[in-house]
Amino acid sequence: MSQKIGLFYGTQTGKTESVAEIIRDEFGNGVVELHDISQADTADFDEYQYLIIGCPTWNVGELQSDWEGFFPELDDINFSGKVVAYFGTGDQIGYADNFQDAMGILEEKISQRGGKTVGYWSTDGYDFNDSKALKNGKFVGLAIDEDNQSDLTDNRIKDWVSQLKRDFGL
Repeated sequence: MSQKIGLFYGTQTGKTESVAEIIRDEFGNGVVELHDISQADTADFDEYQYLIIGCPTWNVGELQSDWEGFFPELDDINFSGKVVAYFGTGDQIGYADNFQDAMGILEEKISQRGGKTVGYWSTDGYDFNDSKALKNGKFVGLAIDEDNQSDLTDNRIKDWVSQLKRDFGL
């Protein structure tokens, strides 16, 4: 198992892919390998101890379609011993009642399969009503809102990656 980080993302409009690329670049040194979930299979997860999972919340609190298709296959992956961080893209104004739900849905499933969640993120600076991505008053990962707060994205990613470097022991 390599010390590289596997970043698995799904994207519909390209926003989540762009965020994945910024995260990869912020880690630097070719540490992060990107995997579009539409092209991935379960064996790809075996290569990594450290994972980053990225998914936009689609429609009303749903997984993006490629993640939705892959979701049942998560049951075939042993996440024990894996350290997993999450990020999501979403619209806190237009979908205030289910902001970042997809991130929460994936985190819940992967945690049940043995994954250890790191990279919790404060809700400070966000304005939403409810989210399945909340645990103990924080998001289970980095919440990105390119629709309403794109000016904050780069700094949020910088701060989060710095936190992840510690969480991953890099």
